[in-house]
Amino acid sequence: MRTNHAIRVVAATLGVLVGLAGIDHGIFEILQGNARPDGLMIAAIGPAQRFWQYGEETALTIIPNYLVTGILAVVFGLLVMTWSLVFIDRKYGSGVLMLLSVILFLVGGGFAPIFMAALASLAASGIHQPLRFWRAVLPGPLRRLLAKTWLGTLVVFVIAFVASVVIAIFGWPLTAFLEAGAAFSALYSLAYATLGLMALAVLTAIARDIQIQDKGEG
Repeated sequence: MRTNHAIRVVAATLGVLVGLAGIDHGIFEILQGNARPDGLMIAAIGPAQRFWQYGEETALTIIPNYLVTGILAVVFGLLVMTWSLVFIDRKYGSGVLMLLSVILFLVGGGFAPIFMAALASLAASGIHQPLRFWRAVLPGPLRRLLAKTWLGTLVVFVIAFVASVVIAIFGWPLTAFLEAGAAFSALYSLAYATLGLMALAVLTAIARDIQIQDKGEG
């Protein structure tokens, strides 16, 4: 069976980050203890654990208890990570990843990870595909250019994502030289840039695997 290795690496990386983000939310929810949220929408980081005024990590939970929500977020975060690393290239790999990610979202795993999970699942569905659509859409010169940058793009995306999470939780380093409101605005800009890098990482991986397919058929 054909395996598109670059797509697999990118999809697995996205899945691992989804799981880690869920675990991050879960740990802070556990720290809030055996308390009842006011509604479905919660701040994963409670006032007592907050490092700056915007460091809330908004999430959704269908479980009316912070402690249970946090435990489930950690458990399903670990399941998402494990599935992404080991089973994502299986027959139903992309579907199960999306199912686990949706459950993670419903038990306090956060909003941003669900979008990443959707793209990871979409990418994973192409792990064993011939990529004919993308071969037709991407011109040869553009494919070759994108293919050369796939790993670097993925690394830059991961760095940007980790930086976004660190800033979202701690405010640092932006709060060291910006007032809180300006730092929050800058964080939003970084988040949008990270979304663009995420999509580009998938696209460059597709281009890379098309190039490898072409070499194998040549």
